[in-house]
Amino acid sequence: MCPADPSSEQFKEPYERFIHQHLQYYGYFKDENVPQSPNLPLESWKSSCPVSKPGNFHKKGRAENNSSKNSFCSLMMETALLKSNQLMFDHPEGPGIPRLREPRNLFSVPNDTDSLLAPLWPVECEVIKDYIHHIEWVPPEPEPFYQPTEKEMAPEVMGEDHGTVVYVIDPATKGTCFTGSRVGGSKVPIKSAAVSLRDPEDTTLLFESRFESGNLQKAVRVGEYEYELTLRTDLYTSKYTQWYYFRVQNTRKDVTYRFTIVNLMKAKSLYSVGMKPLLYSEKDAKSHGIGWRREGSDIKYYKYNTEEGQTLYCLTWTFRFPHSHDTCYFAHFYPYTYTDLQRYLMTLVNNPLYSQYCKLRPLCRSLAGNTVYLLTITNPSKSAIAAAAKKAIVLSARVHPGETNSSWVMRGFLDFILSDSPDARLLRDLFIFKVVPMLNPDGVIVGNYRCSLAGRDLNRNYRTVLKESFPCIWHTRAMIKRVLEEREVLLYCDFHGHSRKNNIFMYGCNNKYAQERLFHERIFPLMLSKNIPDKFSFNSCKFQVQKCKEGTGRVVMWRMGIVNSYTMESTFSGTTLSNNNNNSHFTYEDLKSLGYHVCDTLLDFCDPDRSKFQQCLSELKELLKQKIQRKLSELGHVQNIDGTWSDISLSDVESSTSGSDSSQSDGPPAHLLNMDEKDFNEKKKKKKKKQLRTRKERNELHQKITLSETPKHKKDTLNRNLENSLSQFVQEEKVDKKYQGTCVPSECPRGLGVKRHRSMWWNPEVPSVTLMLRRSLSLKSQSIIDNKNLWNLNQSRSQIIPYREYKWKPLKIDYMVLKSENEHHAKVRGTPNMIGQKYSLLKSRETNPKAKFVHKEHLVPSYEAINF
Repeated sequence: MCPADPSSEQFKEPYERFIHQHLQYYGYFKDENVPQSPNLPLESWKSSCPVSKPGNFHKKGRAENNSSKNSFCSLMMETALLKSNQLMFDHPEGPGIPRLREPRNLFSVPNDTDSLLAPLWPVECEVIKDYIHHIEWVPPEPEPFYQPTEKEMAPEVMGEDHGTVVYVIDPATKGTCFTGSRVGGSKVPIKSAAVSLRDPEDTTLLFESRFESGNLQKAVRVGEYEYELTLRTDLYTSKYTQWYYFRVQNTRKDVTYRFTIVNLMKAKSLYSVGMKPLLYSEKDAKSHGIGWRREGSDIKYYKYNTEEGQTLYCLTWTFRFPHSHDTCYFAHFYPYTYTDLQRYLMTLVNNPLYSQYCKLRPLCRSLAGNTVYLLTITNPSKSAIAAAAKKAIVLSARVHPGETNSSWVMRGFLDFILSDSPDARLLRDLFIFKVVPMLNPDGVIVGNYRCSLAGRDLNRNYRTVLKESFPCIWHTRAMIKRVLEEREVLLYCDFHGHSRKNNIFMYGCNNKYAQERLFHERIFPLMLSKNIPDKFSFNSCKFQVQKCKEGTGRVVMWRMGIVNSYTMESTFSGTTLSNNNNNSHFTYEDLKSLGYHVCDTLLDFCDPDRSKFQQCLSELKELLKQKIQRKLSELGHVQNIDGTWSDISLSDVESSTSGSDSSQSDGPPAHLLNMDEKDFNEKKKKKKKKQLRTRKERNELHQKITLSETPKHKKDTLNRNLENSLSQFVQEEKVDKKYQGTCVPSECPRGLGVKRHRSMWWNPEVPSVTLMLRRSLSLKSQSIIDNKNLWNLNQSRSQIIPYREYKWKPLKIDYMVLKSENEHHAKVRGTPNMIGQKYSLLKSRETNPKAKFVHKEHLVPSYEAINF
């Protein structure tokens, strides 16, 4: 609490003095020289203030009310004027009625330029206050690919030891996870990250990237005009270096510079096949209206190994700046920032025509607190029945922040669907469009390439239940679930960018188990390829559902019931499908036109005349036949003319989607990773033993434990004596029938080493017949008697004995085994010859079912009981 000022001494009541000091501490009261409100003159407000004392809501006389009003107004005027941005007056010319201003973050929808919400940055990031803005310009001629000559230089990486660091920033990964955010990032005063120029003749370039979507961590000068650049990895990760966007000042004209990015991580890149970096010159923009353009020569993408043994990739190119002392920007692709999106949405909100069929609402807030916007676009329906009959279409973009081409495609789609075109009006009459133009605003702001501030790829976490860690994805999925409960979602499409393949293509999900919808998921991409054959490649489309892609939006929405669920990939480079074979780069206008063609293809896809639909379906079947024939010929198989193409699995003729490998970024966010591992280890320790469901499983486990506890020398002895005893037992023809059928009294003495265990006679060294029957004991060795096999290890008795004979044949084999074992024990221990014979004869038990026990000495083997 701040100390009381002299003006607070005029408050007689302690409570009023306390409230005054409290408000003053939070900035509501200023000094006495407060400027008067221009909208409400001080005298008029003093004379017309109708506010009564707080808590005085009783009916009073007019004089009492006037006195209380005057006392309150005089109290406010005698003290410092209340300074609060939340206090507003509805009628400044008449009686002033104070009311609270609508909270700034209630809806978070910009209304004008002054109400744009400033981006929230992680507290570790340093942010400059310069406002970066680029004009939109389309080159008059197509920009061709760079043609490699195989003579491009691949300079060796020198590093800081052989160069001078001219620019370096903190990588903003002090902690292991995101902790907080604020407008402007770090509270620490901003210091220069670049070196200072010694004199005006100093030719050192001045780098900067601490602005929205910027990415450059370090620049090392290794020659007079050569620089090695190091990109910052995605925040709170140690990977994903693809997107770059930085500023260069103090340039020199007609001098060849060489830039080399030394820490790229992808083995393949479009720079290897002719892609050029983008350049923006502020002098050209002001004087000639020229914006971003493709520049660079001597471009090479190559691999090198660091001293630590890590494999990285380098991109090097040479360049001549158009002007001296210019401010230029380099970028991987046309930038599109979070502020650019807000400015575009502001134009939609301020347009009274758009407000009739376009509603802008916040979907949620990101991890850093930035607003994720949701657009609902449809024409008002004439009746409730017509409104309920509308199908929905869901579109999203920028789940990967470095794929800025997806924002330009979304921009083109919104421009057309909100226009006054007849086709646009028809689409708004037929469908309800749910559009999320930027799914990952945090990553866009800080200049990430793939991840959010959770340190994870959001397009691998659509199945997440961590609402607080992945709010954008969680709320998007919840929104689509609500839409599915109300109506059918005809199509879902997530816009992306691709860094290794040219042209535009789509990934879908194969409906191979639904024969009535076979190939239906391929019809929309095929129609799109027919509408823009010079940009869209249907041959590059894939329709597999891979295990590593189960967490993507495309697969999750498909499993939720959306048959036409796609990922649209647009290249960072350009097209190779032009008729004259002149490969050229895409401009942002080319990508915006793609948004229009998506709308055009929707009309073809939903045309009541199904001739186009059926034609595409027939073409797909024929196309698949050709693929299968080529696949069989490659494998050297003979083609079966009588067979049908439907007998072949679709996955056998398609390759993988060749998407980026984000498996290492799957799982919980960075700030929960340690906690998750700890919980997993604790659960692993406390994991209960799996309960066996059936008696057979319990018996098998018990038998395995019993056999595993038998000493090895006893097992070897058993196997040796088993073979000797079996041969003697088969040759024995005389059987003593003296005690057959004899019933042994219950008080007979127990034999040596025999125990009573669970209603069975049990010897720890010799398994009983009953135990072998119930537990399906298998012998360790396979014996052959009279060219007939006994059962062997891990083979059930029921597998070798017919069902009708199952009752007796196991008993005969058990009896044989027991006799051989008993003879062995009798020889080793010196016990009486009949000590190990524990049960009565089998035939006597069959003929005399009342006989319960037979003394062991009365057991004599019966040759007739063993028929092999």
